[in-house]
Amino acid sequence: MTAQRAQVIRVQGLEKSYKELRVLRGVDFDVARGSIFALLGSNGAGKTTLVKILSTLLKADAGTASVNGLDVAGQAADVRASISLTGQFAAVDEILSGRENLMLVARLRHLKDPGRIADDLLARFSLTDAGGRKAATYSGGMRRRLDIAMSLIGDPPVIFLDEPTTGLDPQARIEVWQAVKELAAQGTTVLLTTQYLDEAEQLADRIAILHEGRIIVNGTLAELKQLLPPAKVEYVEKQPTLEDVFLTLVGANGGDAAPARTNQER
Repeated sequence: MTAQRAQVIRVQGLEKSYKELRVLRGVDFDVARGSIFALLGSNGAGKTTLVKILSTLLKADAGTASVNGLDVAGQAADVRASISLTGQFAAVDEILSGRENLMLVARLRHLKDPGRIADDLLARFSLTDAGGRKAATYSGGMRRRLDIAMSLIGDPPVIFLDEPTTGLDPQARIEVWQAVKELAAQGTTVLLTTQYLDEAEQLADRIAILHEGRIIVNGTLAELKQLLPPAKVEYVEKQPTLEDVFLTLVGANGGDAAPARTNQER
């Protein structure tokens, strides 16, 4: 396989301005097939603008970009047919059940046997037991997992996740992370934008930091860590993190774990 074929997303010299505000100032990066690529940056760094260009919702002022070998400017319709985009807020219909949401999208895409497609995706995202319930009763993590499942109908080879865990509680974030990992494990190429450092660290095969409209670093987590001086070895007592405490008390799967008693309760 050649390097050209291995790269599903290719971005070269992308620029975008809104009047006097230069949002993208020459962005370059590639994303390999079946990998998770995290675009990390603070609010206003240009992450969403970049995703909109790649998903053909916005035109760049300069530069080129291709998705799945298709030019986003010249072959927009073909690009849209090969991608899926999930924004910061779940786009589910709360009146419908989870299964009905999935079947609706399958019908809109004119796919055969929407019931089987819905059941397969419910099982894939651990939503089978909740499939008959209205989406309005779902937790934040369940809604986001349903939203991602809906975006996969039609088996798009590339999916863009724009800030997928914004507003979610810690348990829901972990549920979404697991769903994203499973996507890549099954061959889907994922471009993820996030402002959460731990999210990029948990998920990404490669991480690019977008700052003031430019990619200032791009590499694996190990490569990025090598940019800093070697850590000093110190022996300290390790205290549990807040995440450790939270997951111990509520259970890794959100179950009812018996909480530890305080000294006052003993």
